[in-house]
Amino acid sequence: MIFRNLVRSTLRNTQAVSYKNHVAAARSLQEHLVRAPVLARWNSTEASMQREDAETELKNAKEFKGHDMLAPFTAGWQASDTNPLVIEKSKGAYVWDINGNKYLDSLAGLWCTALGGSEPRLVAAAIAQLNTLPFYHSFWNRTTKPSLDLAKELLNTFTATKMGKAFFTNSGSEANDTQVKLVWYYNNALGRPNKKKFIARAKSYHGSTLISASLSGLPALHQKFDLPAPFVLHTDCPHYWRYHLPGESEEEFSTRLANNLENLILKEGPETIAAFIAEPVMGAGGVIPPPATYFDKIQPILKKYDILFIADEVICAFGRLGTMFGCDKYGMKPDLVSMAKALSSAYMPIGAVLVSPEISDVIHSQSNKLGVFSHGFTYSGHPVSCAVALEALKIYKERNIAEVVQRISPKFQNGLKAFSDSPIIGEIRGTGLILGTEFTDNKSPNDVFPPEWGIGAYFGAQCQKHGMLVRVAGDSIMMSPPFIITPEEVDELISIYGKALKATEERVKELKSLQK
Repeated sequence: MIFRNLVRSTLRNTQAVSYKNHVAAARSLQEHLVRAPVLARWNSTEASMQREDAETELKNAKEFKGHDMLAPFTAGWQASDTNPLVIEKSKGAYVWDINGNKYLDSLAGLWCTALGGSEPRLVAAAIAQLNTLPFYHSFWNRTTKPSLDLAKELLNTFTATKMGKAFFTNSGSEANDTQVKLVWYYNNALGRPNKKKFIARAKSYHGSTLISASLSGLPALHQKFDLPAPFVLHTDCPHYWRYHLPGESEEEFSTRLANNLENLILKEGPETIAAFIAEPVMGAGGVIPPPATYFDKIQPILKKYDILFIADEVICAFGRLGTMFGCDKYGMKPDLVSMAKALSSAYMPIGAVLVSPEISDVIHSQSNKLGVFSHGFTYSGHPVSCAVALEALKIYKERNIAEVVQRISPKFQNGLKAFSDSPIIGEIRGTGLILGTEFTDNKSPNDVFPPEWGIGAYFGAQCQKHGMLVRVAGDSIMMSPPFIITPEEVDELISIYGKALKATEERVKELKSLQK
């Protein structure tokens, strides 16, 4: 009863906000992220809620409601009132929960288990390193061989533009956090103390630390955290379907966004803008590939005003788009690069920053003047993480993983985009092995479903019911399966998607009939 009262109270609050015109993408996504789980649970009938709870309790030998972990990106009521989905093992493109239920993991964990579960070579690499040297740091000119080898391998692997040095972190968030410090250090060394502002994009995701969350263009990451930091500015989200003007082509849309970026730079003062950060394909913001000629038009503006370009390759790197890096696909020539996730196929935590020779030379010179480069982490270049990452890179190259993705991705993309005619789908978008579906009414970005209907959450629940896990964010769902997914598994993925879509279409019809 307490829970239902809480939900009713939440609904009263949410209904005070109008979603009618979808006026601001960032605001909309914030509201979806915060409310969708609550609304989805409210949307279940009382009887079905009780039945599902009873079935869960019968299945679980042990209850995990009210567990002791402060769970990331999880509402408090979810942890206290429901059992979490506890994953116990993985193999290939599948994971199993503690009750033995098998799921096709269409998100590859969190966009990261590129080689699927239980890749024996990665496990063996970790064990071998643990048996040899489980840990040593990289401070004070002491380090380990795996760290040095991985740095060299990354510099050789990234070919979009020449890079000079690699710095290791434990995550993509730490990598993007580090980028800000490096850029500030660089500009201070050059006698440009006012060149400190960063420009990111609405709906972007760059992490959840104080600085990387500030860079992110998702208001849910800012609210009640006193973010974003004042040095961060946000420019347009490059989502053509949602934001193009009537009759505006993709190229014209890109030109308008480039002009808006330049106007923002001029308004703030070019002497104050340090860097621009962008994902090749925006991930957590809804899987948004860039419109045609977008990066071709953005990069000359950055060069014109001496603004550094940071490529956030955390999701796209190592084959996700059918190229080794997203920069290769879109002709991006960054000064700095962030990477993580598939770097180790997520078997060990590791992230990395690649730094251009021009920037690394300045850092080298400045650290000599100061006596030390005072940045790093205990686990920077952790030998076990580096050993696993080295083996992952070997596998990517031996199997020519980018070509593997190129071969399988048309089946994945075309099979799912065949559902685009559904009356509840506004857009299906993606490239390579990454795809997003946005549910709207009347095929329009402006006709969103009432948030209390929880359409995205309902679709996600139907996928789980049929044995597949997807990412749900409001009325959008996202998929990025492991690179090793087979044609038969793609068929299964498409089949489950179709079943979930049919059930969701029926749900929408039912809800619409109740409005009459």
